[in-house]
Amino acid sequence: MRTLIVRYWNSALRIFAVAIVGGLLQSEAMAADAELDDEFHRDFDAVLLAHVIDGQVNYAGIATDDRFPAYLEALAEARVASNTPTNHKLAFWINAYNALAIQGILNGHSPSSLFGRLKYFKRDKYNVGGMTITLYDLERNVIIPLGDNRIHFAIVCASASCPPLRSEAYVPSRIGAQLAEQTDIFINDASKNRVDVDAGKARLSKIFDWFGDDFAAEAGSVQRYVARHIRNTAAQSAFSSDKLKVRYLKYDWRLNGSPPGK
Repeated sequence: MRTLIVRYWNSALRIFAVAIVGGLLQSEAMAADAELDDEFHRDFDAVLLAHVIDGQVNYAGIATDDRFPAYLEALAEARVASNTPTNHKLAFWINAYNALAIQGILNGHSPSSLFGRLKYFKRDKYNVGGMTITLYDLERNVIIPLGDNRIHFAIVCASASCPPLRSEAYVPSRIGAQLAEQTDIFINDASKNRVDVDAGKARLSKIFDWFGDDFAAEAGSVQRYVARHIRNTAAQSAFSSDKLKVRYLKYDWRLNGSPPGK
């Protein structure tokens, strides 16, 4: 009888311990999700609304807005759990990239020259999500592995040929719709992508060249990816059949707004 009681007691303790640990892990995950919800990005949302108009950034205005350094501090202190939902991760890391890209400009750096790009993307490091990382590694090793190619139309490296910076932050509750809209805007922007169906030619953004393998892996080819999102029906048909001769536009690295000193 004593042996049976001991076995029962040990079994009960194990079950209790598993329940406690499981509850703690679940609570931790829920807390992480709550911390990275829409409200987390409130300061950045206010900054973008106040200082970005039609994709043009007022860097001088951001430099004097106390909400911006407050958001950078929140980014540095935040932690992203491995089991955090993808929509929370996407919103967090895209906003982080865009905020840090702005901070790079405020720091006096610029991707406008070859040496400037090397420093801006690969040497300058920032604290975000509990780690120290460059913009290049943030894009390649954190954001792209999340598996949504629409991020290429959402992260903005402070340059004229980049996708337009939204006048709002990305938020978990609407990230899918926001990314869909960004993709539509970028692909159908004649300053970013040009097509002459009659001539059988297209000039696409350099982004489709740099990340061509990503788009091809998803849709079969870059042209077929574009076909999914372009509004013009004739262009859609041509792209979907890979019929166009594609060349890539030279990237314009000029600043996407007014410099912080003006």
